[in-house]
Order: sequence, then structure tokens, then C-alpha cells
Amino acid sequence: PYYQDDHVTLYHGDCREVMPGLRGDVVLTDPPYGIGLRYDEYDDSAAGLDDLIRDVFPVLLGAAPVVALTPGVANVAKYPGPTWMLAWVQENSGTGSGPWGFNVWQPVLVYGPDPYLAKGQGRRPDVIKSASSGKELDQRKRWGHPCPKPEDGWRKIMLRVSPTEGETIIDPFCGSGTTLDVAKYAGRKAIGIEL
Repeated sequence: PYYQDDHVTLYHGDCREVMPGLRGDVVLTDPPYGIGLRYDEYDDSAAGLDDLIRDVFPVLLGAAPVVALTPGVANVAKYPGPTWMLAWVQENSGTGSGPWGFNVWQPVLVYGPDPYLAKGQGRRPDVIKSASSGKELDQRKRWGHPCPKPEDGWRKIMLRVSPTEGETIIDPFCGSGTTLDVAKYAGRKAIGIEL
């Protein structure tokens, strides 16, 4: 580990090398989108994303019984068919622009059993609503990450796929660390990997 405390373990490396052997309760992540950004060690091209999905996706499914990821609307068809798809609606901000206008929702592909139903805790909605605080723009400037996730929405997604305190959340593309932050402050353990 690059960093470790009682709640968070952070690995500095390629998830293709670090993920095998890691186990948790949930994988929650926002992988690259294949949009042409050039990172230090990863080419975020469409072909690079195809390779990443091919190499990493089977490892994600083996790391936890529940996997939840935000692929971006344009990339949904690149991933294997999910068990279900949640809708993350960001009510007061367009998260991007698409051929039909401003995009104010993101798909959350989920694989595995609904954790609430599996624990006998009843059904929950498959729509997660949040509002942008604008804080992610400050995070983008401070951390230099092109797309930090808003904490409020990301916490709501995490709580939807992880109903029990003490669970371990794995984020193989932890970027600015939002998953690690919301997991820690919601009483969960977190394992993050980032180049």
C-alpha cells in the first residue's frame, strides 16, 4: 500500500496488477470513459477503454459480490450486460453535453444481487437523486482531476449498493478519492487504486 490507516488503504499502481487477490463487499467505481484524455501512464482512448474493460472487468466481478460502475451514457453498450441499471439524476447541473442536449443523469451499471433484497431488507428505488454543490469544481482545481464525483451523489450511490456499516468498498479507479472519502465517513472500509 502507498497509504493505509484504520479505514482506507490506497495503492499507487495499475489496477490490472493490484486487483487480483483483493476481496471486498462492493466494487464501486467510475472508470475512464475513453474520451481522449491523456494521463501520465494511461491513454484514455476508445481502444484503450476497450482493452481496459476486457482486462479488468472479469477481475472486478471476482473481487466482490456486488459491482457498481458509472460508464457514461455513451459507453453502456461496451460493458457486459448488467444485472440491472440504476439512474443517477443530478438535478441542478448538466453533467455533460450529448447529441440530444445536456445530460443530467448517469447510468450506474450494477452486477450481482440487490444487497437490500439479499439481506431481507426490502426493495429500494433504482433512481438516485442528488444535487451538485459546486464543490467538485473546487476539487477539480485543487486535485487536478478532470471529473471528481460530487460527494453527495456518490455517497447515495454507495449507500444504495452497500447497506451495512463495516463493509469493504473497492475502487480500482479512485481518481480524486471520493469513494474513499464517502466510504470512510459512512462507517465502511475502503480500498482504492490509482495510477
